[in-house]
Amino acid sequence: MTPQLTDRHALALHRARATRDALFLHEAVVSEAQERLIEVNRTFNDAVVVTPFPDLWPGFRTIPDAEVLDLGPDSQDLVIHALCLHWADDPVGQIVQARRALRPDGLFLCATLGGQTLHELRAVLAEAEAAVTGGLSPRVLPMGEIRDLGGLVQRAGLALPVADSDTLTVRYRDALHLMGDLRAMGETSALAERPRHFTRRTVLMEAAARYQAAFADAEGRIPATFEIVWLTGWAPHESQPQPLRPGSATHRLADILPKH
Repeated sequence: MTPQLTDRHALALHRARATRDALFLHEAVVSEAQERLIEVNRTFNDAVVVTPFPDLWPGFRTIPDAEVLDLGPDSQDLVIHALCLHWADDPVGQIVQARRALRPDGLFLCATLGGQTLHELRAVLAEAEAAVTGGLSPRVLPMGEIRDLGGLVQRAGLALPVADSDTLTVRYRDALHLMGDLRAMGETSALAERPRHFTRRTVLMEAAARYQAAFADAEGRIPATFEIVWLTGWAPHESQPQPLRPGSATHRLADILPKH
């Protein structure tokens, strides 16, 4: 049984309170996805987007990022998983479901938050809580590194897997301003094991002071890093490049390499 990482009820409440002007990460994903689809240079007739914010995807059929996705087998030629895989208890299961929904040579395109996301905030929150209370609580969602995330695509049975990342740095007045923005994004902690009480103000103020001291620029503003990892894979099809069988080479490596 997959361990429960996310409190889905809390996550739904957080997303319901999100404000449109704070969804700049999702808007960046919409724009980048469109650019990537242009580069693919293919017409998709049955596309679906897995997203918690369907209003950002006009013209697309959208479905929520439920544990069981509303997808029929062999029903799509494009599945976009849009910035919500990081909340999945079973991320590879999400990709497997997308794979089953794709027809042969259909495209899976996913954007998810990567391991460098909010590394500054995570560090100062841990330091502040340890300094004030002498302990640590799970407060910020753990996110996968690009190599591990890329491996999920291959594990799910998709061909020609590719993983790459974009890093967006946003500057804030202070750490409390950043935390307010995360709340407006619907991205505050919905960890199943999160503390059920409000974080002590002394912890927050200590974290804000440490953030300022360690990361502030000359104007006193602090950076917040958001790493967006892009995962791409194709439903297998006979037209795709195939790896050579062991022993099928027709030339020796020594004949190809330059001689010294």
